[in-house]
This record gives sequence, structure tokens and C-alpha cells, in this order.
Amino acid sequence: MRLIPIGACMPGMRLAKNIHNEEGLVLLAERVELTEAIIRKLGLHGVSFLYIEDKRTEDIVIADVIRAETRQRAMKEIRTEFRRLMTDAMPRKAINAPFFGKAFKQIISMIVDDLKDNENAMILLAEISITDHYLYQHSLSVCLYSLLMGVAQGYDQNELMTLGLGALLHDIGKTRIPTDILFKKGPLDSNELQAMRSHPELGFRMLKDEPNIPLLSAHCALQHHERIDGSGYPRGIKGSNVHSYAQWIGILDSYDAMTSYRVYRDTALLPHQAMEELFAGAGTQYDKMKVELFRDRVALYPLGLQVKLSTGEAGVVVDLNSRFSQRPVVRVLQDPIGGEVSQPYEIDLSKNLSVMIIAVHPFD
Repeated sequence: MRLIPIGACMPGMRLAKNIHNEEGLVLLAERVELTEAIIRKLGLHGVSFLYIEDKRTEDIVIADVIRAETRQRAMKEIRTEFRRLMTDAMPRKAINAPFFGKAFKQIISMIVDDLKDNENAMILLAEISITDHYLYQHSLSVCLYSLLMGVAQGYDQNELMTLGLGALLHDIGKTRIPTDILFKKGPLDSNELQAMRSHPELGFRMLKDEPNIPLLSAHCALQHHERIDGSGYPRGIKGSNVHSYAQWIGILDSYDAMTSYRVYRDTALLPHQAMEELFAGAGTQYDKMKVELFRDRVALYPLGLQVKLSTGEAGVVVDLNSRFSQRPVVRVLQDPIGGEVSQPYEIDLSKNLSVMIIAVHPFD
């Protein structure tokens, strides 16, 4: 399979990986043939990249980090609960109901169990899916990334539960933001920006007295936009005053926002581009060691991505190196002058240090 931009997809191509709906169920199955209408509709729904069948790379297998059943259960609970909060006329009564956090705690337990069976998993691009609200998929992705990092660092079950709930619910305050502000495509005016920046405090107030949510998880919602140099909000705290969990969630929230379609941006960034942005803030906005640890767990060049090498050759990423995420295995399909090679061959960049990836999407 190849991973190509939606703008490069052509009618007649076939999907190599399922596309899910907002409940985690299969919307378009692999092997479905693309049409102009399908491509256009996916583009309108914010899909930036698609996995496409390709005989030269048909052996690529992308294993899901968590089970399909876990993802479906998580997306269903997130969508149901967040929608209820968005429309509830008496939010305080509903939020204090003892069942509010129980379903989410079960989700965290399921995800942790899946991750512990796959402790060497790398962070891949988020599942390609269609949703009527970015908040749903974003909440799950940030939770998944946070728990992957927590497992990698050896957090115990209680620590993982607190971190996971904080990550899953970090943006829950946005359920109290008017949708015309949440979905606005243009720049926010000063009043709209102030309303948007109220979501950490709103989220904290929604979570702090919930008996099924640890108080520290509520503080994650409050602090996830704080930065260690004091440039964040809502309180402008700095350094160790920003809890380590909130620092992690802040990094992962930024990463997922950059690698996802947003209404105010034409396309999503690829992982290596988003990582460059994070490193620009490492040591100032973000803890440098955390950013470095995160980089080592991210597939910077995802499986199936088309790349050009410093040798002039072009090919597709076919395997990852968990110890050197920036140096994957590339199957060469084009020679340095642009001709198709008769027999594809592979270069392991972790063993050929003089060869580098210099561009992505270089050939048809």
C-alpha cells in the first residue's frame, strides 16, 4: 500500500485500509474502488491522506495499536457523552451523576490492556475516519498517545488511569463553547478568542467534583495549554508548576492538532513536519526531554509514505526502526533519473547513515 495525499488520488484506485465513521465502524472497506464522488466527499470531510493499493508494496501491513473493538467502544462513548454535554440544559446535574466517569474509566482500562500487549508499538498516523466533530477523534488520539508514552515510561496502573482520563477529557470544556466559534474557519476576534480560551477552566469545573474522575485528571484539563516558559493560559504558570501529566498532554494535544485536519487549515501536517514544529518550542514552551522521548516513539515517516532520498532514488517506506524512528526502511521504486527500477530493492536508513530522506510525495 501507499499513503498519498487526497489531491493525488484518482478514480479507479482502490483503498488499502478501511475508513471508519465517527463510531469507529467501517464506512468504506479496503478494496473499495475510488470514484470522483468518493474522493470529493472524503476531501470535504477533512481527509488529507489515503492508503491506496499498490502491487509493489502490497506486503506492507499496518497493525492497529489497539483492537478494533476497543476503538469502537471508545468512539461510541466519547461521542455519546460529549454530545449529551453539548445539548444538556442542566449541565451541573448531569455532570455530577455518578455514571459520568465510569464508562471512560472502562475505556482507559481497555486501552491500557491493549497497549501492554504491544509495548513496543510506535505512534502512527491516526486512523482515517469521518466524524461530525473533530473533538471526538482528537480526544481519543491524545488519550492513546498519552497512554503509549505512559506505558513506555513504566507508569503503574493508577498513574495510567489518571493520565489517560486527563488526556481523554482534556478538551471537555469545549462542549460548553458555542459551535459557531468552534467551527469558525477564519480568525477569531478578541471576544471569540477569549471564549475559546475559557475551555480549560470550564473543563476543570466540569470535572473537579466528579467522583469517578481523579482531581489530578481535572487539573490536566485546566493546565494542558500552560507552557513551561509561562507563555500559556489560563494562568500563565511555568516550570514544574505545570504538572508533568499536563505537560505531556500539552505536547500531544499540539501534535495531534497539527497532524489532523482543522477547519482553519487546508491540510494536515505529516508527522515529521509536526515534530519539527514541536522541536521549535522544545526547551521553551515544552520540556525538551519529553519532546525527545515522544520523537523516539513516533513513526516520523509512516508506512506507505512516498519519499525521495539524498541519492536521488525514490521509494516507499516499508518498515520502521523503533530505535531510529527518523530512519525507516525504504523500498526503492525509481532510480536517480526517475526511471522505474526493474527489481525494487530496500535500503535500511538505520544502517546506511549517509543516505537521508530529503522530500516526500516525489513521484506518481
